[in-house]
Amino acid sequence: MSELSTQRERMALYAKSMFDRGLTHGSTGNLSARLSDGSLLVTPTGSSMGFLDPARISHLSSTGELLSGDRPTKEMPLHEAFYDTRHGTGAVVHLHSCHSVALSLLPDIDPENVLPPLTAYGIMLLGKVRLLPFFVPGDPAMGEAVRGLAGKRSAVLLANHGPVVAGKDLEAAVNAMEELEATAKLALLLRGTQATALEPAQINRIVERFDVDWN
Repeated sequence: MSELSTQRERMALYAKSMFDRGLTHGSTGNLSARLSDGSLLVTPTGSSMGFLDPARISHLSSTGELLSGDRPTKEMPLHEAFYDTRHGTGAVVHLHSCHSVALSLLPDIDPENVLPPLTAYGIMLLGKVRLLPFFVPGDPAMGEAVRGLAGKRSAVLLANHGPVVAGKDLEAAVNAMEELEATAKLALLLRGTQATALEPAQINRIVERFDVDWN
């Protein structure tokens, strides 16, 4: 089986897994993955991640020309911004996952790092997650906002919209996205309690041990 066919199948499997577990719903969310020749696979516009036809997943050339499949998601500027600025990006996941969106609505979160340091894995897989302002879906300004970070963040949270995560491949990007949603859920569950977060010294040990981009 060719790389194109294999990656289309894998993308459909990961998308269905997230849909079946309630991480995405309806026709929300989108995935992309870069192939070895620099071309991209992208979920089609208006498609449900629970019912993707692998053969209809959009295949775009490195210059953005549609080679096969249906028209790609309208959020292409968001995906392209990560590929263009974040070294080593091999896949991008964007969801409207409930707990992450809820966290983006709260008035007292830190826009420089929306996730509190609750677990080692939240730090290891995501680094600092930047809150970006609200944009109308499909607005190219979302991509420009990501470009403005100059590749310094692998994950962002769009206010009133949802998270976007880049990874070295589909598995890494999906795992990191799931960690973001789980940490957001923990943060919401623990609001108003005296929960014990990780201390700065503990965070520093994690950052050093796992070479996390924490600047």
